[in-house]
Amino acid sequence: MAKKVIITCAVTGAIHTPSMSPHLPVTPEEIADAAIGAAEAGAAIVHLHARDPKTGQPDQSAEGFAPFLKVIKQRSNCVINITTGGAPTMTVAERVKPAATYKPEVASLNMGSMNFGLFGMLNRFKDFKHDWEPKYLGNKDIIFRNSFQDIEYILTTLAESGTRFEFECYDTAHLYNLAHFLDRGIVKTPLFVQTVFGLLGGIGAHPDDVMHMKRTADRLFGDQYRWSVLGAGKNQLPIAAMSAAMGGNVRVGLEDSLWAGPGKLAESNAQQVRLAKQIIEGLGLEVATPDEAREILALKGGDKTAI
Repeated sequence: MAKKVIITCAVTGAIHTPSMSPHLPVTPEEIADAAIGAAEAGAAIVHLHARDPKTGQPDQSAEGFAPFLKVIKQRSNCVINITTGGAPTMTVAERVKPAATYKPEVASLNMGSMNFGLFGMLNRFKDFKHDWEPKYLGNKDIIFRNSFQDIEYILTTLAESGTRFEFECYDTAHLYNLAHFLDRGIVKTPLFVQTVFGLLGGIGAHPDDVMHMKRTADRLFGDQYRWSVLGAGKNQLPIAAMSAAMGGNVRVGLEDSLWAGPGKLAESNAQQVRLAKQIIEGLGLEVATPDEAREILALKGGDKTAI
């Protein structure tokens, strides 16, 4: 498995808004097709959010996930990862509800509170279809709350389901927060650590930032973790290349970046997966299949979910 690289694809998220790209999946049908297309292109894991099909606003109700979860499960063997991040405006009880309902193989978990700055996107995007979009993006008072109490609540809520976690770490302190829960025996190894770069409020996207996060994770977790990276916006593929070259895994998708090159909107999530796959194979490595990802991350298997 040393040469296997796991590609995660985050297909829609809660950051970008529908007016930014005609290719951003919004309806359940679009989200299902995007996830299946990404899996067919080489993504072992699909990371999922739901949206209101009319307005595109983030929807963290269990009912919002149901239509596309069942379709993806029927049409693909990929690992399903349900967000517990939702959107920064939601309570922790709202955010954990879909994962608690469907008991997926993987759920994402942000490992600390942070300022969350999306307002810079208003410098590029000016025209919006929905009133909520510029208000949501322009809010300079967003604190994405994930206190120790919130994190413990999510971990304990999902503990009995056998769901494992994609631990999203936006800064060095988040790695230490994760080490705290490991020391207390509340999380299990191997840890799947997703280090996030280039989002305003978190660590930057300079190669030194990537190296710093990797060194810190190595020191804290040794061989007890599997490393992956997420680069926001234009940073997506350069940071993916760094990770793959250093023995790590990669995450792409329209949640994290709308682009497939300078000034070129990605036409699909699958396109970004194919670009990541080219990098991985160009380094003489191989893309992990869903079942290989299950083995690497010690997942419970798709037959043990409630999807």
